[in-house]
Amino acid sequence: MLKYFLPALVLAGSSSAAFASGSSALTLGMTSSALGILAAILFIAAYGLVVAEEFIHLRKSKPVLAAAGIIWILVSLLAKQVPHGEELLEHAVNHNLQEYAALLLFLLTAMVYVNAMTERDVFEALRSWLIRKGFGYKALFWITGFLAFFISPVADNLTTALLMGAVVLAVGGDKPKFVAVAFINIVVGANAGGAFSPFGDITTLMVWQSGHIEFFGFFGLFIPACINFVVPAAIMSMAIPNEQPPVQNTHVPVKQGGLVICALFLCTIVTAVLFERTLHLPPFLGMMTGLSYLFFYSYWLKIQAHKTQSSSDEITEFNIFNKVAKAEWDTLLFFFGVIFCVGGLGTIGYLAQISHLLYEGLGATYANIFVGVLSAIVDNIPVMFAVLTMNPDMDIYQWMLVTMTAGVGGSLLSVGSAAGVALMGQSRGMYTFFSHLRWSWAVALGYAASIYVHYLING
Repeated sequence: MLKYFLPALVLAGSSSAAFASGSSALTLGMTSSALGILAAILFIAAYGLVVAEEFIHLRKSKPVLAAAGIIWILVSLLAKQVPHGEELLEHAVNHNLQEYAALLLFLLTAMVYVNAMTERDVFEALRSWLIRKGFGYKALFWITGFLAFFISPVADNLTTALLMGAVVLAVGGDKPKFVAVAFINIVVGANAGGAFSPFGDITTLMVWQSGHIEFFGFFGLFIPACINFVVPAAIMSMAIPNEQPPVQNTHVPVKQGGLVICALFLCTIVTAVLFERTLHLPPFLGMMTGLSYLFFYSYWLKIQAHKTQSSSDEITEFNIFNKVAKAEWDTLLFFFGVIFCVGGLGTIGYLAQISHLLYEGLGATYANIFVGVLSAIVDNIPVMFAVLTMNPDMDIYQWMLVTMTAGVGGSLLSVGSAAGVALMGQSRGMYTFFSHLRWSWAVALGYAASIYVHYLING
């Protein structure tokens, strides 16, 4: 598959530069050894199974977890062959573990909040409201696209795409051509929206927590990201029929506490930002503190449920630990495998070589544009993690460029992002790899335009 959803970070005082600056002194330098080559082959084979998940139905976490374990066995054997190899091995393992722990705690909080809002029917209420309004196909095309653009900076692009996709199917499910184009628009909007927010995508989260861009610095990408969405949307909208679908009178109310949970999630984001900017503490501590807000509020909801329901009724409690259990553990374990696979290859010395080839051979601008194109084929998570681990010497303009290209580049193909893959499964054959490919030229125009606008504004 692709670009499943959110690795990240090196904490302040222990940045990625501390371990992987590309210096051969901090790597084993064993890329030409038989074991080093075997490690690279294992990663490629494991990622091939990840890409084929849609067809073979093997969870993406399984091959990368296995590959991570075997790669580090090979790293350990190689470390015995170089001076001070065991010290370097211990440093590398601790470094990667620190990164994963911070990512796990940060994303777990976000996932629990999204699951809680889903259980309270917050997203279903929005979907039913859009359906009842009776918008025309063209208006619905723009509304779902813009909502995807503005919701994904807070929620993940996968949840956003599925929500907007449900709206499109409910209203225009009898028009396959409309569904296909509207789904492409949603994918582009969700990926573009996540590019200008530290919370919008794993790649932006990674860059923020590594310290290369400050929290508010990401909003300098708002206009380029908007251009990335608007340009292909304007082109594709000409293929949308100017017709009116039948009005549907479905109504789904928000359950008790749903809007309060939304407010608590915003408070949690503010807490994470304050921890990072004023206390100089890692953002995941702020997110975990914010999770306690939801825990206390869930306790209040539980008490209210007991008060309002009679003894003869079955009490339906809001159990917060059910929301934790429903977190995307396959995704979280996938991140573990990716971080340790890429970290192992970096320890062997591969990332130092790639950094030299790309950033010293092509130059930062062309290398960062290539990163975006590559993320349409390979998941943007290992791509961005590799860039952060290589830690090329770039100014903030270039870090903003690679953050944007890694986020929006997945829109070039339907398999380039979690949003695209999920919508292919949801569309019942109306949105496919080839239907997306027909409009990839329009998406590519938006990709190029966003890079140019970023140069004009931030260059």
